[in-house]
Amino acid sequence: MRVLMLGLAGSLALGSMALAATPRAELTAPITTFIDAFDKGDSKTAAATHMADVTIIDEAPPYIWRGPTAFASWAHDLSADDAKTGVAGEKVTLGDVLRTETDGRHAYVVMAVVYSFTDHGKPMHEPARMTFALRKGADGWKIAGWTWTGPRASAGEAPAAKH
Repeated sequence: MRVLMLGLAGSLALGSMALAATPRAELTAPITTFIDAFDKGDSKTAAATHMADVTIIDEAPPYIWRGPTAFASWAHDLSADDAKTGVAGEKVTLGDVLRTETDGRHAYVVMAVVYSFTDHGKPMHEPARMTFALRKGADGWKIAGWTWTGPRASAGEAPAAKH
């Protein structure tokens, strides 16, 4: 009986690890696609990773965007703010996945990131966190909302995006 119980406990532990590993890659896939597309200036691909009724909270005015035009409005407002403030060469580097939670249809993912850019030609970086809410639909996982949280940018080369 003891051997049977140990075997059962071992199989449950292995099964739990397999379940935990699979969703993490599935959950980060739309996030990675979004950030890669953003870095390349490919707004069509970046937008396709988001649900139509997305909510975005970011550090550029007006700071929140919601609904079917949220992604396009955010991209426009960010671009306008960058032009106004002398920001260019924007790039977001994804770092460690700090937390994932999922019930199989909804998910919560927190990632370390670094935003690098130039401010009037001066290299800047901003280590931060992005928190994503995702939903799984017929076409897979999509970003339902995200927030940017971090301190103000500082001069110099970008550090690695870690904890």
